[in-house]
Amino acid sequence: MTLPRFELFKPSTLAEALDMLSATPDAMPIAGGTNLIVDMRSGKLQPGTLVDIGGLRELCCIREKDGHLLIGGGVKIVELLDNPMIERDVPILGKMAQSFANALIRNRATVGGNLVNAAPCADTAPVLLVLDTQVELMSTSGPRWMPLCDFLVGAFETKRRPDELLTTIRFPIPPSRSAGGFRKMGLRKISCMAKVDVAAYVERDETGHCRVARLALGAASAAAMRVPEAEAALAGQSLTPERIDEAARWAETAAQPRAGSEYKHRVVYGLARRILTEIASCPAGTKGEAR
Repeated sequence: MTLPRFELFKPSTLAEALDMLSATPDAMPIAGGTNLIVDMRSGKLQPGTLVDIGGLRELCCIREKDGHLLIGGGVKIVELLDNPMIERDVPILGKMAQSFANALIRNRATVGGNLVNAAPCADTAPVLLVLDTQVELMSTSGPRWMPLCDFLVGAFETKRRPDELLTTIRFPIPPSRSAGGFRKMGLRKISCMAKVDVAAYVERDETGHCRVARLALGAASAAAMRVPEAEAALAGQSLTPERIDEAARWAETAAQPRAGSEYKHRVVYGLARRILTEIASCPAGTKGEAR
């Protein structure tokens, strides 16, 4: 199916892009276009105007500031694979990127676009949720920040207004006594759309006890979600098999798959238990990644 007719604007600055979105009610931003073009071809979306933000330098950097890592909304998934700050501080992001679609999609898809599209199976969302991520939404009126867990409302639904761009995500740089893990279950290894995503993050104290725990699910409900009951089961405790099993069962219970996909409850349980067991085996005094 051919694309519907549309006007294409190509701003040279972020400010110019925001002016275009504000002045054109039916305009939609496009960066990688890996979801938007597909939806336009199918007739699901028919915007009269596209604003190409893919080349805006303001959206394409990864940097540190005030103990946080900041990633521009226009950063491509492939850029998470070889960035030294990602590799050093949040290897869980690199692991997610390795399993994201295929090489062609990774070279086009952006972090911001994946979050704004808000597909239930968006791979970036569970990992960024366990990193306690905030998103910056920018309009001509200025920026506003909100937690990612509040930004994601439902399937293909967020709190972004039509005149806003997701310009930056930020999260605290994990301390040395931390480890994270990400597991994805799909029907095949190549170009796989997630059937279930599970991500976990744990910080431990000097004694090896869990100080902070976060666990998130993707593709198991209408929107990626944290599991506070599982997190509470681990906080302040040793990562014993019993505690891990309890947290995994909370995750299993929290999953809300569509009718006909009830098998995902057991998949969530298995993946959560596996990740947390791997995290428990990481040395407590060093930053690590569940393997």
